[in-house]
Amino acid sequence: MTRSGFVSISGQPNVGKSTLLNALMNEKVAIVSDKPETTRDNIQGILTLEDCQIIFVDNPGIHKPHDLLGRIMLTKAESSLLEADIVLLLTEQRFAFNKEDKRIISLLPREKGDKKVFLVINKVDRVKDKKVLLPLMAEAQKHYPFDEIIPISALNQRDVARLLDVVRSNLPEGPFFYPEDQLTDKSERFMIQEIIREKVLIETYEEIPHAVAVSVDDLREDEKSGLLHIYATIMVERTSQKSIIIGKNGKMIKQIGQLARMEIERLLERHIYLELWVKVYEKWKKDPEALRELGYSE
Repeated sequence: MTRSGFVSISGQPNVGKSTLLNALMNEKVAIVSDKPETTRDNIQGILTLEDCQIIFVDNPGIHKPHDLLGRIMLTKAESSLLEADIVLLLTEQRFAFNKEDKRIISLLPREKGDKKVFLVINKVDRVKDKKVLLPLMAEAQKHYPFDEIIPISALNQRDVARLLDVVRSNLPEGPFFYPEDQLTDKSERFMIQEIIREKVLIETYEEIPHAVAVSVDDLREDEKSGLLHIYATIMVERTSQKSIIIGKNGKMIKQIGQLARMEIERLLERHIYLELWVKVYEKWKKDPEALRELGYSE
């Protein structure tokens, strides 16, 4: 008998959910940056082992939304909590059980049934005095009847392997949901957009907040050269942001393009030509039509 199930990786922004997903998968499935709200959609990482298939779902960080995009992200994250067989509630020592954590805990089912809920305290490698974790773990049970409390660092292979063992042993019996060689539910076009957006977030540091989106406008193969041409638009909310992304003499957009092209080529396992444009679209995060075009509709 095989086992399979959906595992929701949930928590407030910037606790390391995407880093943990990539570590559990041993593959880069979700983009990662130090900026909160990097993840905007529920991204599935499909891990198939000999006797089980685990569908990890990396959710947008759960927080109070400030615009229509934020409300859509919150809806996606909350639905994952309700639908999963196993919930990994990710937090870290710095702000465990703060207002945002308590809000997420309030969304967890009071009647769990067969659902398992684990509290995962991440980034323990940054905690100098590990003794502070003990009262934190004791306090956890006052907030919710967690099935287990697991301190880890998502950057430590042993910790990740230990967490994976816990997940495997708690999966329900059932058939596989996806082909054994499939790694994610997302399309190549989606992955390309995310790679480009990640490079923008990383290269522009604090200068460009989450007012950036990316759309792949065209994928076209050159019949003579066999080269795949990718045309994409980076969307921002203000002209000043456009200037930052382009950079002096086009230096920044060139750097973003080079880094994105190298990673996209690894993803597709072929050479590509990447052309990037930057467009200003004021208040796109509040515009239902713009959000639908960008794939952020509910």
